[in-house]
Amino acid sequence: MASGSPPRLRRDAQRNYDALVAAAREAFAEHGLEASLEQVAKRAGVAIGTLYRHFPTRGHLVSAIFSEKLQASVAAAEQALAMKDTWAAFCMLLERLCELQADDRGFNDLTSAGPYAIDGVTCMQDRVRDLGTQLLQRGQREKVIRPDLTPEDLHLLIWSQSRIMEATSGIAPHAWRRHLHLLIDAYRADRAHPIPEAPLTPQQLSRAMARLCDPARRQ
Repeated sequence: MASGSPPRLRRDAQRNYDALVAAAREAFAEHGLEASLEQVAKRAGVAIGTLYRHFPTRGHLVSAIFSEKLQASVAAAEQALAMKDTWAAFCMLLERLCELQADDRGFNDLTSAGPYAIDGVTCMQDRVRDLGTQLLQRGQREKVIRPDLTPEDLHLLIWSQSRIMEATSGIAPHAWRRHLHLLIDAYRADRAHPIPEAPLTPQQLSRAMARLCDPARRQ
């Protein structure tokens, strides 16, 4: 075994790990990030103690389940920033980010609220946010994106889409795309009109996200 490589799991342990990941992916997609871990273990056909041996916290399970989609989000942001047509890149990135969460309530929760501060997850989320901000600023310099749009506005866009997806799932699963493009159209520089309300500050957005993640704070 190469130095620094992760230890290889025994065959039965690997089977349990794979079953837990598959079960958690289904449970999170159906019920969101707060899906019952006991039900995940039951669906995987293992004891709850086996789940915790592989994933000491819910956050570790979240990281394992969604690392692939987070990597796809980073790849989409990098692709967008490399495109020459900034407006086309901006639209592509927003649609791709929404598309990744459209059929997955758990990923929907993670991208709209992000309550789990796991290093790998946070790093990739920060990378997408930084690249998206660079693209937004480039579009504003080129005068194709309205000058008063902020990164916080874009976060609220993703947030609003997540609620539309949740409400229309199984009824009109692509309705979010219409709403997304109606909103994007309002982001064009030549459509800009004065707005009567200031955007959220980063601090206000953080507080709002924290309240979304903690039902006790919603009172």
